[in-house]
Amino acid sequence: MLDNERAAAITIGGKTYHLVLTTRATKEIGKRYGGLESLGDKLLKQENFELAMDEITWLITMLANQSILAHNLMNPADKQELLTEEMVDLLTTPLEIAGFKDAIMEAMVRGTARHIESEDTEGKNAQDG
Repeated sequence: MLDNERAAAITIGGKTYHLVLTTRATKEIGKRYGGLESLGDKLLKQENFELAMDEITWLITMLANQSILAHNLMNPADKQELLTEEMVDLLTTPLEIAGFKDAIMEAMVRGTARHIESEDTEGKNAQDG
């Protein structure tokens, strides 16, 4: 599993999945929406409820599968089953799907955030007395 700091956790059918924005996922989103910046507009302005549900289901499936694919790559002897859109449709309610929008956005933010860590210089600058 990829680093939890990059993931947003959701539960589907009693199992926890980690939504991760990888480079591969970013490319897939780009193909479908024209880029990450267009994704938010597409989801928020979706007037057709069924289409909006389909888009969220696609995103959940694709983002959750990133951590599974990474796990399977790094652990070939312990492969996990990929999530399908059909599984998401059958194991969730519309209310849950609507709530997953927050997890999708969290995964996007975590995947694109730039962390700047300041170096601990206090110990390095201290003089022996």
